[in-house]
Amino acid sequence: MHRLLIALLLSCLAAVTAQAEEFDHQLWDGLLRQHVTTATQGRATWVDYNGMQADRGQLQDYLESLSAVTPASFEQWPAAEQLAFLINAYNAWTVELILSGWPDIESIKKLGSFFRSPWRKAFIPLLGATRSLDDIEHKLIRDSDRYREPRIHFAVNCASIGCPALRAEAYVGSRLEQQLQEQTRNFLADRSRNRLRGDILELSSIFKWYREDFEKGWQGYQRLADFLLRYADALELPPAATAKLQAGKLDIDFLNYDWKLNAKN
Repeated sequence: MHRLLIALLLSCLAAVTAQAEEFDHQLWDGLLRQHVTTATQGRATWVDYNGMQADRGQLQDYLESLSAVTPASFEQWPAAEQLAFLINAYNAWTVELILSGWPDIESIKKLGSFFRSPWRKAFIPLLGATRSLDDIEHKLIRDSDRYREPRIHFAVNCASIGCPALRAEAYVGSRLEQQLQEQTRNFLADRSRNRLRGDILELSSIFKWYREDFEKGWQGYQRLADFLLRYADALELPPAATAKLQAGKLDIDFLNYDWKLNAKN
C-alpha cells in the first residue's frame, strides 16, 4: 500500500509538471482562429489585418507573456514545447511588425530600409535579450542544432503570399509533429508554389535559400531529393519523375517569390 501511494503521488507530480511545461498560447490561438481565413484546402491563408489591428491589445498581451519567459524556464521545457514557442513568437511578432505600418503597407519589405531588412530589426524582447526575427529563426531555431527540424520552414510565416500559409491556430508542443506534418504536406501540395512542369520540378525558393537544412541529416535527409521523395504523393509526382528524382536526374528549378502581403482583400 505504501509503495502504491508513492507511485500515485509521483504520477500526480509528473502530470502537474507536464502541465506546467505547457505554455499558454490561447490568446494567440484565438486571434488566429478569428482573423486568419483558410483557402484552397489549407494550402493558403489570408490575414485580416484590420481585425488584428482592432484586437492589437490582445496581441500585445500575448507578446508580453512571451517576453516574460526567462531563459532558465525555457530550458526546462521539452524540445517540442520550446520549438512551438519559438514558431509562435516568430509569427506573432511578424504580425505586430506588419501592424506597425498598417494599413499603408503592401509588403513586409517596405518596413525595412536600404541598410537593414525588416528581419534584422532588433525590436523583440525575448529570452533575456532584444532580438530580431532573424535571431529567432536563424539563431534560436536553426543554428542551435537543437531541434534538427527542416519542416520549420513551412511553419514560420513572413507575412507574404509566397510563404507557406500562416496556420489558423497556435502551435503547441503536444501536437507539434502533427501540425508540422500538415503544414508541410499542404505547402507541397500547392501547385502555385511547387509543381512538375514537363521534365522540370519547379519548387518554391524556400528550397533554394534553405537547401542546406534539407541536406544536413536532419530527420535522416541527406539530399533535398530525399526530403521531396518522402512527400512525392503531395507533390503528385508520377512514377517516372519519382524514379528520376531518386536517381538525381530530375531537373529542379526555383520559382520567383511573391512578397506581396498576405492580407485578406
